[in-house]
Amino acid sequence: MKWLIASDIHGSAYFCRQLLQRYEAEQADRLLLLGDLLYHGPRNDLPEGYAPKEVIDLLNPLAADILCVRGNCEAEVDQMVLQFPVLADYALLSEGNRLIFATHGHVWNASHLPPLHEGDILLHGHTHVPVCETCGENGQFMLMNPGSVSIPKEQSPHSYMTLENGVFLWKDLSGTQYRECRL
Repeated sequence: MKWLIASDIHGSAYFCRQLLQRYEAEQADRLLLLGDLLYHGPRNDLPEGYAPKEVIDLLNPLAADILCVRGNCEAEVDQMVLQFPVLADYALLSEGNRLIFATHGHVWNASHLPPLHEGDILLHGHTHVPVCETCGENGQFMLMNPGSVSIPKEQSPHSYMTLENGVFLWKDLSGTQYRECRL
């Protein structure tokens, strides 16, 4: 199965369209969204093309393809307009013998790790910065972050990642790969 993984759309229809074009071009089987879909949040400027109602219209037709976790900007009213679950704090996926703990990152992160086994992966968004590094006291876990679709930080690109056959690829919204991690 091929996953396209993205985070932090923050209501930008402009960047959401680009992401969904990449989803189609990647021929991914599923779309994993790591939260902050509709609202830009009080700490962020409005992203280009801010139009949350358009984002709703773009995502709802893909409801059967989307797995989503709740970001710090999601509210119960978002669940009333989105046709796929958005209020779960985390999702668990498996990749071979590894557990992937997918969450937004505002609760579970490198400073506050969920229960994991050695070799497991903590996958989150929230920081708007792409990451692939070890974490934990002895570096026994992997920490991965796809960056942000609409409001990247620290000079990172507007980005997403894919996961297929144990290989994570980080790509900008043109589809250009800039990082790889093989499990």
